[in-house]
Amino acid sequence: MFDFLEDYDLLGAFWTTVQLAALSAVGSLVWGTLLAAMRVGPVPLMRGFGTAYVNIVRNIPLTVIILFTSLGLSQTLGINLGADDFETINFRLAVLGLILYTSAFVCEALRSGINTVPVGQAEAARALGLSFNQVLGQVVLPQAFRSSVGPLANVLIALIKNTTVAAAIGVAEAALLMKEMIENEAQLLLISAVIAVGFVILTLPTGLFFGWVGKKVAVKR
Repeated sequence: MFDFLEDYDLLGAFWTTVQLAALSAVGSLVWGTLLAAMRVGPVPLMRGFGTAYVNIVRNIPLTVIILFTSLGLSQTLGINLGADDFETINFRLAVLGLILYTSAFVCEALRSGINTVPVGQAEAARALGLSFNQVLGQVVLPQAFRSSVGPLANVLIALIKNTTVAAAIGVAEAALLMKEMIENEAQLLLISAVIAVGFVILTLPTGLFFGWVGKKVAVKR
C-alpha cells in the first residue's frame, strides 16, 4: 500500500519543514521580543511603530507576505539574501516571510506575559536607579517569558503548520511534496493521511513538551 512512497524523499521534505520552522522560530523570537519592548517602551515613536507593525502584519495573509518576499524583494529589487541558487534563495526568503509574520504574534504573546508582572516590581526597580532597559531586561522580561510559555508554544505550533505556505514559492517542504505526490499518484486519501501524520508527529510532542516546561517555570504569585 505504501510502496509508492519509496519514490519520494518524504523525510527530506519534512527535514526542510523542520529547518524552516526552527530558523523562523529563532528569528521571530528575537524580532518579536524587540517589538514587545517597543510596545511597552517610553518612546512614543517606537511605541507607535510597534503597534502599527503588529496590527498591520497580523491582518495580512501569510501567503501575501511570502509572495511579496519572492516577487517584491527578490525578483523586483534583486534582494537574494546572499544566496546564488534558486532553491537557497527561496528558502531564505520563506524564512524571512515567516519571521516577519510570526514575530507579530510572538510580540503579543510576550506583551500578555509582561502584563502579568506586578507594576510594583518595575517601580521598585526604578526606585533603585535602574534604567528602563535594565528594568525590562533584568526584572520584567524574565518573568514575562516564564508566563508566556503556553502562548509561545501555540505560536510555534502554528508556525510549524504555516511552513506549508512556503510551497507557494517553490520551497521543497512537505506541502510541495504532497502536491507532487497527488499529481503523480492516485492515492489522495492515503497521501493526505501520511502528510497529516507527519505534522502530528512534529506538533504534538512540541505542545506536550512546552506544556510541561510551562508548568515547571510558572511564576508563583
